Amino acid sequence: MRIEKILSKVDHTLLSPTATWEDILVVLEDAIRYKTASVCIPPSYVDRAYETLKGRAVICTVIGFPLGYQTTEAKVYETVDAINNGADEIDMVINIADLKNKKYEEIKTEISTIKEFCGERILKVIIETALLTEAEKIKMCEIISETGADYIKTSTGFAESGAKLEDIILFKKHISENVKIKAAGGISSLEDAEAFIKAGADRLGTSRIVKIAKGLSDDGSY
Repeated sequence: MRIEKILSKVDHTLLSPTATWEDILVVLEDAIRYKTASVCIPPSYVDRAYETLKGRAVICTVIGFPLGYQTTEAKVYETVDAINNGADEIDMVINIADLKNKKYEEIKTEISTIKEFCGERILKVIIETALLTEAEKIKMCEIISETGADYIKTSTGFAESGAKLEDIILFKKHISENVKIKAAGGISSLEDAEAFIKAGADRLGTSRIVKIAKGLSDDGSY
């Protein structure tokens, strides 16, 4: 698989709590140079990134991150604020405790509400697979399929493990045709990236693929 195809599916990500503006500038420049699907950055940097990029790359940011237990009202406020600051895509974290408590309607309502505020902007829903049973993962596939959200996403990258191929395969079996898949966390090589794409992932949340791309030969081979 050509490196350009892999990069076109990468949400080039920097969500470290210690990331400086200089660090963010590097990933913005990378996103432009390597034509990644988006650059995923903390909400506090979205407005500066918007002014810097001037439409040259897609800006993604995170909501209810990384634990997801904020109220729906707080997540809506974060979403509206991010969009007003220039975000093109929103990655939200579900309330995992609601899932454990089987409050399925509450989860569905929250996702649907945030999607309403996103409008035509892409909404990705992070379910944190490392904390869920297989039955809970399947249930989230069903719920997300009914909400209008655009993607189901595996992980925040802040739990004990990230994306696993078996979860992508599971998602593919249980999501509706209108929902895509984002694998995130632990994708550390081009071989990993290619495997996730072949399994059904349409986006990859990672910082490592661009770093690898910088070291490739001019013809993009590896």
